[in-house]
Amino acid sequence: MPQDHSPSLPLLLAGPIIRKCSSDEVVIWLATSEPLQGNVELFSRSSSDEQSQQQTPFFSASIEETVETAYPNRFQIGSKAWIYLLRLPSQLTPDTHYYYDINTQHAPLSQLYPHLCYEGEAKPYFRFTGRADYILHGSCRNPHDPCKDALHTVSKKVAQQLPHERPDLFMMSGDQIYADHVAGPMLAAIHRVISELGLYDETFDKADFTDSKALYQHPSSYYGRKNLLPTFDAQNTPLKGGKNRAIFTSTDSDNHLISFAEFAAMYLLVWSPTLWDNLSLLESQHYRTIFESLPSATQQEWQTEWSALNQFYRGLHDIQRMLAHLPTYMIFDDHDVTDDWNLTAGWEYAAMHQPLAKRIIGNALMGYWFFQGWGNCPEQFDNEFFATVKQYAHQPTKEHHDQFIANLYDYEHWHYTTDTSPKMIVLDTRTQRWRSESNLNRPSGLMDWEALMELQQNILHQEKVLIVSAAPIFGVKFIETLQRIMTWFGKPLMVDAENWMAHPGSANTLLSIFTHSKTPTNYVILSGDVHYSFAYDIHLRSRKSSPNIFQITCSGFKNQFPEPLLTLCDYADTLLYSPRSPLNWFTKRKRLKIRKRHPDQEKYRHLVNSAAVGELKLDKEGKPSYVGIITSSGREVVFAPTVPK
Repeated sequence: MPQDHSPSLPLLLAGPIIRKCSSDEVVIWLATSEPLQGNVELFSRSSSDEQSQQQTPFFSASIEETVETAYPNRFQIGSKAWIYLLRLPSQLTPDTHYYYDINTQHAPLSQLYPHLCYEGEAKPYFRFTGRADYILHGSCRNPHDPCKDALHTVSKKVAQQLPHERPDLFMMSGDQIYADHVAGPMLAAIHRVISELGLYDETFDKADFTDSKALYQHPSSYYGRKNLLPTFDAQNTPLKGGKNRAIFTSTDSDNHLISFAEFAAMYLLVWSPTLWDNLSLLESQHYRTIFESLPSATQQEWQTEWSALNQFYRGLHDIQRMLAHLPTYMIFDDHDVTDDWNLTAGWEYAAMHQPLAKRIIGNALMGYWFFQGWGNCPEQFDNEFFATVKQYAHQPTKEHHDQFIANLYDYEHWHYTTDTSPKMIVLDTRTQRWRSESNLNRPSGLMDWEALMELQQNILHQEKVLIVSAAPIFGVKFIETLQRIMTWFGKPLMVDAENWMAHPGSANTLLSIFTHSKTPTNYVILSGDVHYSFAYDIHLRSRKSSPNIFQITCSGFKNQFPEPLLTLCDYADTLLYSPRSPLNWFTKRKRLKIRKRHPDQEKYRHLVNSAAVGELKLDKEGKPSYVGIITSSGREVVFAPTVPK
C-alpha cells in the first residue's frame, strides 16, 4: 500500500468523551498514540457561581495507578494506539459543574487541544445533575450521506447555552458507525490510519485473503468487497436454499468493514478530527493513487463521497468538544455490525457456521466494546472478561483474538440502567433475540422472554421510567404491514423486517408488561433506527387508570429516508390506521389507542424526514413537557401534545 511521509502523530486520537456519570463516579474515555504519563484532576464549581473556578483539584489520580489492577484502565490495540477508560471515584454533588484536565507527559490536554474548551473557559467540564429530565437523543450517523450532520448543528446550540441550561445527558441509540456502508474515500482513510498507528494485523480462515494485509491490497478491496464477503452452503443444513447464498445482504456492502483494525480506525475517524488534521487524509498521495486505479464510473462515485466526507470532517472539532462536556451513553444497532445482524434464526445459524462471517461480527463487537460498550457501565465487566482482553492486547495472536471474540459472543449483559431520575433502561435488542421455532427464516423477536422478564423487574414499582430501544416499540403500522407481507413471501431480509410486533411472543409479552398494574405510571420510550422522526401518545383502551406511554423516535443524525416513499407511507398510515380505524383490531396493538403528534405547522403529516437530533424535556412526574427535534439545517420542530377527542 502506498505510504505518505506524515508529520508526527497527535497524542490525542479521539476523545475525551464523558461517559458514565453518577453520584460516586465519572468515567472518561479517550484514545491516544502513546501511553499516558501524568494524572487526571477534577475541580468543582457551583452552578450558582458561574464566574469562579476552584483552582485546587478536589480529586487527583495518577493515570498509571490502575493500569495493571484487576480493572485496568487502558489497552493497546496497535503499536501506536491505546484506548483509555479513566474511572474517577468521587462523590459528586447534584447541580454542580466539574472541570477536569488530563495532565500528560507533554502538557495538559486543555493546552494541547484548546478547541476542547468552550470560549472563556480554561478546561473542559461536565455538569452532574443526577437527573434525566433534559436529554438529547437519536441514532444513525452515516458520514458520507449527502445530508448535513445534525450532530454538528446541535453542538453549536450546546455551545451557546449557559452551563446550567445544558442537557443532563446525550443518548446515542444505535448505528454510531455504518460498518456495512462505507465510502471509498473513508476506506482509504481507514487504511492510512491503520498503517500510521500500526493497528494490529490478523489472519482469516476460509477467506480469499490470508491476513489483513492481503485484504487491504486485494484487487476487490475497494468497491468490490461483495466478492470477498462470506457465503454459506445451505445444503445438508436446517436452512433451505442452495449453495453459496450470501450471508451479508446489505445493498451497500461494496466497502464493508472486515478486520478489527478497520472497525477501530473508523471509530477514530467519526469521533475526532485530529487524525484528519495531522495526516491531511483528504489530500494525501495515498488517496490519489487509489482514485486513479478505479474505473471512471467508480471515480464519479468517489468524488461525490469525497465531497460529503469533506463536509463531515469540518464539523468534527465542534462535535469533539461537545462530547467532552456532555455525559454520553450508547448502545449498538444493526449497522454497528451489519445490516442483517441476527434478523432471523436462519441468518444466525449461517453466520455462526461460517468462520469469516463469525470473525467479522466478532471484530465489530470488539470495536463496539472498546469504543462504546466499555464506557456505558464499566462495573459490569469482571476479571474473567478482562483476562481475555489483556491476552489480546498484550499478544494479538489468532488464538487470543478468537478467545476474545468467543467471550464477546458469550457475554449477555450489553443492556444497562443509569442511576438517574427517572431511571433510564437501555435495551439490548440485538443479542437476546426471541428466535422463531416454526420457521428459521421468520424475523426473530427483538428480545426473548428472559430478557423481557428482566425488563419487567427493572421497572416494577417505578413511578416513571425512560426506556431506550434502538428500534421503535410502536412504529408506523403501515410500514410494519409492508414488512409483514414481505415476510409472508419469505423475503424478510429485503425489507429489514424487524420490529417489535413482528414476533408474536415478544410482542404479546411486551404489551403485557405495559398493562401490568405495578409498572410505571409514565413511560417514555426513546428510539431511532428508521431514518425519520415522530412522536406518539399511547393509552390503554379498556382502563380508566391507564399508564401514560410516550413513544419518541429521532433518526438519523446523518441519514434520511428516501422520498417520495416516506410521504406515501405517512399518508397511507394516516388513512388506514387512524385511532378509530377498524383495521387497528387486526394488529397486535388492538388494546392500545395511539394518537400521533403532528410536527409544527403540519395538519396531515406525522413523520419528519430530516437529519436531526431529538430534544426531550420531562416534568417532575416524568411526562414530556417538550418533544422536538433540531434538524441539520438548524430548524427546531416541536411535536405538540395530542388533544383527546
